[in-house]
Amino acid sequence: MSAQRYFNRDSFEFLRDLKENNNRDWFEANKARYETSVRQPFLDMIAALAPGIKQINPAIVVDPNPNKGSMMRIHRDIRFSKDKSPYKTFVAARFGRGKTAKEGSPALYLRIEPGGSVAGGGIWQPGTVALVKVRDRIAHDPKSWQRATSGLTLGRMCAFAGESLKRPPVGYDATHPFIEDIKRKDFAIGWSVTDAEVCGPGLKELLLERYRAVEPFLEFLSEATGLD
Repeated sequence: MSAQRYFNRDSFEFLRDLKENNNRDWFEANKARYETSVRQPFLDMIAALAPGIKQINPAIVVDPNPNKGSMMRIHRDIRFSKDKSPYKTFVAARFGRGKTAKEGSPALYLRIEPGGSVAGGGIWQPGTVALVKVRDRIAHDPKSWQRATSGLTLGRMCAFAGESLKRPPVGYDATHPFIEDIKRKDFAIGWSVTDAEVCGPGLKELLLERYRAVEPFLEFLSEATGLD
């Protein structure tokens, strides 16, 4: 039996069209297309990923529920943004540890976007307390950090994401072997996923391979922030 395909050409065409017509009237007129070509395939894929991610780490919650599940809302939070476009031009999911895991805590991540799909994990924009805990753990236990990241082949397809300080944070040794990592403001790693891979039959296995590779990194972050 052939592997299942979740997305197709219209999945990307819809997201491209949404980028060109990012307004409520257009979206409402094309909502059925969104449901058929984007939302339902994404929820189906989340459900298919659940057993494999549970084998990687049973603590990670993978919820295909369309309401308050792992899939993130397509509506943008425009309250404090100069850009008042009401919709995201991508779809994304966040798989956190435990049902109470909030934004800013370690999680697996998936983003489907034309020419910009990414799979990975980590902490995006951690709070000050969590950020200090991760930096301290790297500074005081560099061997564990090295083990957590040694299985990641960083390069064009896999890289750290987010911002870094220009100078070492106060209180940390500027000559520390991992000072560049200590300077990070975000601790997230992602792999690029091509449009062909997203629409291909091997997407589920590809994502599970990525999540297995990032799990030691996620484990380090969870232990450092006290969530393990």
